[in-house]
Amino acid sequence: MKKKTYKQLKKELLKDKKIKQLYERLEPEFAVIEMIIKKRIEKGLSQKELARKIGTKQSAISRLESGTYNPSLSFLQKVGEALGAKLKISL
Repeated sequence: MKKKTYKQLKKELLKDKKIKQLYERLEPEFAVIEMIIKKRIEKGLSQKELARKIGTKQSAISRLESGTYNPSLSFLQKVGEALGAKLKISL
């Protein structure tokens, strides 16, 4: 059996309406995580270095980037400031 790529599997799974709804509901969270990771890498910072800049542990940054942590707005603001970015929220 031929292995599927991530894109192929995603396309197949998103044909299911329930899965697609759940996926779309998580899209904003994934977008924030992606922006944080990209900015951290652009700045040449490791998770440990970013954590040190905001006064937390590397494990907190790891949980944030993996989506297993529900951060407060003040935490996200600290991350943004440490990355030279401004947190903007809109509805």
